[in-house]
Amino acid sequence: MSMKWISVLLLLQLSSYFSPGSCGKVLVWPTEYSHWLNMKTILDELVQRGHEVIVLASSASILIDPNKPSAIKFEVYPTSLTKDDFLFFIKQLIKKWTYDRKKDTLWTYFSLMQEIFAEFSEFTEKLCKDAISNKKLMTKLQKSRFDIVFADAVLPCGELLAEILKIPLVYSLRFFPGNTIEKYSGGLPTPPSYVPIILSGLSDKMTFMERVQNMIYVLYFDFWFQTFNEKKWDQFYSEVLGRPTTLSELIGKAEMWLIRTYWDLEFPRPHLPHFEFVGGLHCKPAKPLPKEMEEFAQSSKENGIVVFTLGSMVSNITEERANVIASALAQIPQKVIWKFDGKKPDALGANTRLYKWIPQNDLLGHPKTKAFITHGGTNGIYEAIYHGIPMVGIPLFADQPDNIARMEAKGAAVSLYFNTMSSTDLLNALKTVINDPFYKENAMKLSRIHHDQPMKPLDRAIFWIEFVMRHKGAKHLRPASYDLNWFQYHSLDVIGFLLACVATAIFVITKCCLFCSQKFAKTGKREKRE
Repeated sequence: MSMKWISVLLLLQLSSYFSPGSCGKVLVWPTEYSHWLNMKTILDELVQRGHEVIVLASSASILIDPNKPSAIKFEVYPTSLTKDDFLFFIKQLIKKWTYDRKKDTLWTYFSLMQEIFAEFSEFTEKLCKDAISNKKLMTKLQKSRFDIVFADAVLPCGELLAEILKIPLVYSLRFFPGNTIEKYSGGLPTPPSYVPIILSGLSDKMTFMERVQNMIYVLYFDFWFQTFNEKKWDQFYSEVLGRPTTLSELIGKAEMWLIRTYWDLEFPRPHLPHFEFVGGLHCKPAKPLPKEMEEFAQSSKENGIVVFTLGSMVSNITEERANVIASALAQIPQKVIWKFDGKKPDALGANTRLYKWIPQNDLLGHPKTKAFITHGGTNGIYEAIYHGIPMVGIPLFADQPDNIARMEAKGAAVSLYFNTMSSTDLLNALKTVINDPFYKENAMKLSRIHHDQPMKPLDRAIFWIEFVMRHKGAKHLRPASYDLNWFQYHSLDVIGFLLACVATAIFVITKCCLFCSQKFAKTGKREKRE
C-alpha cells in the first residue's frame, strides 16, 4: 500500500476517534497548588483527546490564570474573597500546621487539626456559596449540557453541582483527614488494625500501642467529621436543594474515585472497583536542563548532585533554620541545587546554588542526581519514585509526614523533624542515603514497580473518565454497601439475631434439662417410698 493511502487511512482513523460525537463536555470544580497541578495534567490530556473542558474558577484563585493562552476554557465567577485573602489564609494554615509533632500530645494535635479544618471548611463553603448563589452562572451551566463533573473531593461543592445539573461525578483525591470521606461516602474498607489513618504518620506494621493510637485517630476523625464538619454542609446542601440531604449522601453518588497514589507508595489495603489508584500520573521522562544548571551539575564530576526543595507552598524559612541546612549542605562533596526564595544564608557553601525555581522532574531524572531532600509532597515523592532517587524527608504539614513514613518503611528514605534537626542530623542523613546502597536499591525497586503497569496512570485516569461519560455513569461498579446503614454493614443485626437464637436455644435446653432432672428426682423418691 502506498504512503499516500496509509496517510489517508490514518487521518480517517484519527478523525473518527476525535469526532464531535465521541467527545464530551467536562465541568471542573478545581482546587489549588499541587491538587490543581495533578488535575490540570488530566484536563490537558482530555483536551488533547478532543473533549471540551470548562473550569469553574473563582476570582480569588491563586494558580488559575484564565488570561493565559490555554486550550482549557475558564468560567470565572466573582467572590467576595480576594487573592490576598486566599494567600493569607494558605500562609496562616501552613504556619499553624508546621509544628513540632514530636513534642505535641495527641490532644494538642487533635485541637490543632480541628482548628485548621474548621477554618478550611468555612473558607471553602464561602467559595461554594458564591458560585451556587450566582443565578446567571447557574443558568449558563444548566444550558451548557455538560456530560460530567470532575472535582477534587477535598474541596466540597463539586458533588452539589453534579446534583443540580443531574450529571455524573468523578473525583480526584489524595486523601481526606482520617480517611473519613473515602470510608463513609465512598465505602472504602479501612481496617484500623493494619491500615494507618492519614495524618497519623504510622506504617502498616504497627505495634500494639501504635494500633491503639491508630484507633484513637479513627474515633476522633469520625466523631469530628460527623459531628462538626458535616453538619454545616448538610444544612447548606439541604437549603440549596430544597430537601433534606447530607454531604456524605451527595459525595457517595460519585461514579468513580481516582486516588492519586499507587502501590509503590501506598501500603496494601482493600479497595473497591470504582476506586482507581493513579499515582504518578504527572510523571514523565526528564528533559535537558538549562545550560547554566547543566554546567553546574557536570562540574560535580563523580560526586554528583543533591536536589533540595520544600515545595511551592513554602516560600521561605527562618534565617536560623536556613543556616542549619546550609551548614550541613556545605560539608558534603556533592553539588547542591536548592530551591530557595529568601535571604542568602550566611553558612551557604561554595557547592550550593540557590534558585527561586527549579525544573524538579528534570533534575531528579538527571544521571548526576544522587539524593533528593524533600518536604514529602506527593508530586515530588512520585517524581523521585519514577526516577529511582533515594530521599531525605523533612515533612512539614498535611500528608507529608505520611508520605515520608511510607518511603521510610519501604527503605527509600530517611526522615527528619524540620524544627528540631541539627546540621549534623541532616549531614548524617544525606551521607546515609547517598553512600548506603540499600536506599538506592529500594528506590530503584519502587521505580521498577511504578513503571511495570499494564497501563500508564494518566491513561487509566482518562479511560475511566471517558468510560463514565460513555455510559452515563458506572452504577454497576457500586457495592451494595451503599444501601446499608452502619448497623447492617457491620452485620450487627445478624449477629444480634444469631446471639438471640443461641440464647433462646440455651434457655430452652436449660429449661428442658431442669424439667427432666426434677421429673427424674420425683420418680426416684416415689420408687424409694414404694
